[in-house]
Amino acid sequence: MKLESLRGMLLLAVTTAAHAQTAAPHRWAIVLHGGAGVIERSSMTPEAEQGYRDGLRQAITAAGAVLDKGGSAADAVEAAIELLEDNPLFNAGRGAVFAADGTNQLDAAIMDGATLKAGAVADVQHTRHPIALARAVMDRSSNVMMIGPGADAFAAHVGLEQVPASFFFTERRWEALEKQLKAEGQPVPPRPAGAPPAPAHALSFLEQPDAHKFGTVGMVALDERGNIAAGTSTGGVTAKRWNRVGDSPILGAGTYASNQSCAVSATGTGEYFIRLTVARTICALVQYRGMPLQAAVDDVVQKQLGAIHGDGGVIAITPDGQMAWSFNTPGMFRAKLQQGGQPQIGIYRDEP
Repeated sequence: MKLESLRGMLLLAVTTAAHAQTAAPHRWAIVLHGGAGVIERSSMTPEAEQGYRDGLRQAITAAGAVLDKGGSAADAVEAAIELLEDNPLFNAGRGAVFAADGTNQLDAAIMDGATLKAGAVADVQHTRHPIALARAVMDRSSNVMMIGPGADAFAAHVGLEQVPASFFFTERRWEALEKQLKAEGQPVPPRPAGAPPAPAHALSFLEQPDAHKFGTVGMVALDERGNIAAGTSTGGVTAKRWNRVGDSPILGAGTYASNQSCAVSATGTGEYFIRLTVARTICALVQYRGMPLQAAVDDVVQKQLGAIHGDGGVIAITPDGQMAWSFNTPGMFRAKLQQGGQPQIGIYRDEP
């Protein structure tokens, strides 16, 4: 065989193999969280526990359906978080905790790892789905972050559903606010306009399993094109004052995604996550030190965060399909799913 022919055949084989490798779809994967904190079996009724597990399963299954149809990682993130925002069990959207003035002040962020485009909102009070608003900021504006009435006005401008403040009201969150304000010696505000009358009897502790006063929902996803995304949504901290904003809408702290490293969504006491830029630090360990994802999240959450007495957890995913979570609290609502598999759902520390 002539040398020229052999070279041509080798070149064709290499080109064909390279094309096949780039054209082959990735196996999609997703990781979800619904908040971390003092979540223990002793404070959870079987009915409440099942409700949380069902909510996580519904959200992660919906995200998987989006990816099965060829949707993007960002599409899947938005779909799952919208369902959690509508689920009153979780501290986001309709289940958000109350600020000291009796309002629900909602924060959210989303980031696309392929383009580094991102959108974030804070102190939203009338947009039904803050994560959809963050997505609109990312895709339909030249900005990255909007806050307060201006963010709600932008949401209305682009056609996102607006709701009265009473839409977000839940009795157990209101009782948690009353308890916290009384403990602080602060006045309790009037019940929001449109809220139902106060019940004759307070809810029991066992009906309030997430008595910890912070929480968040979030998701990270890898789609069939090999792109990753992250999103986070929260009501913040019970009885927060002066329009406090935590880490969830802060890119690099509570939310971050880059195809060069990983996607991260965090939950916990946000001030510590902001100080450590937790999400970006995890990604930096993966990108620049070549650490496996699980080692990176454990290093930041178990060592660095713990060293400054920060509490909470993270979920993360890489473009090559590594999935991880880590938390230093008694529990974290969490789930993960790979294409062709079944959801793995956990709540307590002793679950895998």
